[in-house]
Amino acid sequence: MELKDKINQLAEKYYQQVVDIRRHLHQNPELSFQEYETSKYITSLLDSWGIKYKSGIANTGITCLIEGINPDKKVIALRADMDALPVEEQNDLPYKSKNKGVMHACGHDAHTSSLLGTLLILNELKDLFEGAVKFIFQPAEEKLPGGAKQMIEEGILENPKPNFVLGQHVYPDLNAGNVGFKKGVYMASTDEIYITVKGKGGHAAMPEKITNTVLIASQIILALQQIPFELAPKEIPTVLSIGKVIANGATNVIPNEVYLEGTFRTMNEDWRKTAHQKIHEICKSIAKSQKASVDINIKHGYPVLNNNNKTTEQTIKFAQEFLGSKNVIDLDIRMTAEDFAYYSQELPATFYRLGTSSGNSNNNPLHSPNFNVDEKALITGMGTMAYVSIKYLNT
Repeated sequence: MELKDKINQLAEKYYQQVVDIRRHLHQNPELSFQEYETSKYITSLLDSWGIKYKSGIANTGITCLIEGINPDKKVIALRADMDALPVEEQNDLPYKSKNKGVMHACGHDAHTSSLLGTLLILNELKDLFEGAVKFIFQPAEEKLPGGAKQMIEEGILENPKPNFVLGQHVYPDLNAGNVGFKKGVYMASTDEIYITVKGKGGHAAMPEKITNTVLIASQIILALQQIPFELAPKEIPTVLSIGKVIANGATNVIPNEVYLEGTFRTMNEDWRKTAHQKIHEICKSIAKSQKASVDINIKHGYPVLNNNNKTTEQTIKFAQEFLGSKNVIDLDIRMTAEDFAYYSQELPATFYRLGTSSGNSNNNPLHSPNFNVDEKALITGMGTMAYVSIKYLNT
């Protein structure tokens, strides 16, 4: 029997078990850095399967290793994130979230269950590949500083050191059965911007006696748009958006302070540093010109996610072999961000998309309170990762 057929057979064998795992995770979501019960559940499964593991990495993270023939020859790492979002689920499902205000609205339940399915498949086929497969169950993708960064700092990419790191993410824009790839720079860096405009507030009818912090904040918001639209190099996609403004005055009261929050995203690390300087310069210049002051805090977030050209080309080839070329889709860049980017800064890495739509035109997007997946995607997810892993290790 060919490798592809063996993997498909095992994916079908474990499908219902993986669905049950996914539904348990979906029903019991936990927020970033709080995945205690999720971690216990995963380790209980690994115990029942006789898989040795290390837990408590970055508090709730887990890693384990499946060794094939000549385990020191080559190592591939497979990563899944485990955390959920602060979203109140609105789906009417038998496995709807039991934790109020918390939901797997980004599909991390599918990532984790799919990776566990991959582990089951590869554990049965370990006499068919050389090298080893390291499994990474990671906390806190959704919240800075991100679980990937912390796991790396705690040595997840050592003992053994992977030659290649592979990750997948659900994607409702593709039908179940499809996967999508983008070589090179794929996802943006992400930084959080916090700005406080300070001045002498007071009665709005006496502008000569006050500093109009609201007006200054408005001017700053407008001026910051120079960065993506005028100052950014044309070839570098850039986004700067202010999403939160607090001016706690009244109809006739200008407050002493106005508070702004926003996001800055781009696809180039050098330009990212320059843009941070521009944000400071613009804010300070406007505030100073109107006798106000400004505090600026840019919280440095995830870096640019770069899909290594060589490993991504290989992975696309292997995915086409396994799924058929028509089911492997070319993707464009995304201005969303992912802490998988930290792995891509350390080692050759490939991050791809797993189609989860059932073909319904009303399929809900990621982070929606109605988000759900076509569970047939789990067969594609675990099968593709298993096939890519074996082909990579044996190449």
